[in-house]
Amino acid sequence: MYFIVVKFPVRPGSVDTWMDVVADYTSDCRSEEGNLFFEWSRSVEDPHEFVLVEAFTDEGAAAHVASPHFSEGIEAMRPHLSATPKIVSRQVEGNGWEPMGELRID
Repeated sequence: MYFIVVKFPVRPGSVDTWMDVVADYTSDCRSEEGNLFFEWSRSVEDPHEFVLVEAFTDEGAAAHVASPHFSEGIEAMRPHLSATPKIVSRQVEGNGWEPMGELRID
């Protein structure tokens, strides 16, 4: 699977509406056949930073980037960002979230 984490630095004036700005993009990405998960969070350290954690099947990753809603979503985000987002994107083994072996709760 392709595991991707992106940190989006959002302009102060767009922080309260960010989730509305990305709502259609989020819905479209979650509907993709190869999507395993697509989850937004807000940084507890920087109130202007939103973090996206997403994963796609090996086959779904290329289709995701090539989709029309990908480029449309990126362009919709652009005026709301204060800097270029930071990304980690890696192909890893697995098919999604797994239990944390070091912190099992029985």
